[in-house]
Amino acid sequence: MQQKLKRLFSDKLVKNMGWLTASQIFRRVIRIAIVVVLGRVFTPEEYGLMAIIFAVTEFSTVFVQKGGVAPKIIQATQEELDSIVETAYWSNWILCIGIFLFQCLLAFPIATFYGNEKLLFPIIVTAGNYLLNPFYAIQDALIRRENRLKIGAIATAINAVFSQSLVVILALLGMGIWSIVFALMLSQFSYLIVYNRNHSWRPSGKISLKGWREIFNFSKYTLGIEMLNYLRSNIDYLLIGRFFSVEQLGLYFFAFNAGLGLSLTAINMLSNSVFPYLCAARDNLSALKQSYIRSLKICAAIIFPLVLLQSSLAPIYVPIVFSKQWIPAIPILIMICLSAIPRPFALVSEQLLLSVDRGSDGLKWNIFFTIIFTISVIVGAQFNIFVVAGVVLGVHLLLLPIFTFLVAKSVFSGREKLSLS
Repeated sequence: MQQKLKRLFSDKLVKNMGWLTASQIFRRVIRIAIVVVLGRVFTPEEYGLMAIIFAVTEFSTVFVQKGGVAPKIIQATQEELDSIVETAYWSNWILCIGIFLFQCLLAFPIATFYGNEKLLFPIIVTAGNYLLNPFYAIQDALIRRENRLKIGAIATAINAVFSQSLVVILALLGMGIWSIVFALMLSQFSYLIVYNRNHSWRPSGKISLKGWREIFNFSKYTLGIEMLNYLRSNIDYLLIGRFFSVEQLGLYFFAFNAGLGLSLTAINMLSNSVFPYLCAARDNLSALKQSYIRSLKICAAIIFPLVLLQSSLAPIYVPIVFSKQWIPAIPILIMICLSAIPRPFALVSEQLLLSVDRGSDGLKWNIFFTIIFTISVIVGAQFNIFVVAGVVLGVHLLLLPIFTFLVAKSVFSGREKLSLS
C-alpha cells in the first residue's frame, strides 16, 4: 500500500492535478465567500446583469485563451516550437485587438436586446481585458507545455485573492455591477506578472507570421469546440433572459454558480492537466490508452463525491449560507449540479481526440450535441426555469456517456473516423 501511494503521488498527472486542485479549491473558497456577500448585497436583477456580462466576456475568452494559439504550442514538436511560438505571439496580438473591437461593437446591440442600458459601458470596459492577454499568453502556454502547472496554480490563487477581494470591497461600497467590471479588469495584471517572472521567453521584436496557417489549421478545431462549449454553457442564460425576465435569470444564474461552480472549477482543472499529459504519450497507442484510462479514473474519483455531496446538502446550506431569498433556486441548483457528473469524461475524450490530431471529429460531435441541446432548451423555455434545468440535466446524462464510449472505441481500435450513428 505504501509503495502504491508513493507511485501515485510521484505521478506527473497527479502532481499537476494536485497543484491545480489546491489552487482551485482555494479560489472556490474565496468565491463562495463572494457569492455569500453578493447574495446579500446584490438584487436578483443585478445577478441577471452579472450573468449577461460574464456570458459576453466568456465568449471573447474562448478566442484568446481556450481556442487561440496555446493548444498548438502545447502540441507542437520540439523542432518546430521556436518558429511556432514567434508566429503565435504576433497572431495573438491580431486576434486580441480584433476581439476587443468586436466586443465594443456588440455592447449596444446587447443592451438593446435586453432593454437595459446599464449593460452598455460595463461590456465596453471589460473588453480592455483582451489587450493585456498577449503580454503573458505565450509564457502561459510554454509553462503548460513543460508540465509546470504549479506556476499556473500559483497564478490562479494570486488572481483569486486580488480579484475577489476587490469585488467585496467595491460591492460593499455600493458600486453594484461595476464591482465585477473593475475586478475583471485589474486582476489580469496578476497573471501578467506571475507568468513573465516564471518563463524567460520574450518576443524577438521582429514581426513574423510565418507558418500561421499551421497554427490556424490546428486551432480552428479547438476554437470550434470551445465556441460550441460556450454556446451550450450560456444558451440557457440567454433564453431565460429573453423568454422570462432578468430577475428569473438572476435566480437561475445564482443556482448555476452556487451548484455547478465548484464542479466546473474541478472540470476546468482536469482540462488543463489532461491535454499535456495525453500529448506526452500520443506516439505510443498502448501508453496513450493507459494515460486516458487513468485520466478517467481520476475524474471519477474527484467529480462523483463532490457532486453528490454538494447536491444532497443543498437544501441545508443554501438558506443558511446565502439567505432565505434563494430557497426557490434549490431544485434548480440540484439538477444543474447533477449534470456535472458526465461532463469531465466527455472533456477528457475531447482532449484525447485533439492529442491524436483528430480535432475535426470532436468538432463534429460538438455541433451535433449543441444542436440537440439548444433545441431541448428552447422547448424547456416554453414552460419555466425548472423545466429548463431538468432539460440540461437530462441531455447531459443521456448523450455525454455515449460520446465517451464512441471516442475510446474509435481511437483505440485504429478507426480514422468517429461514427455518430
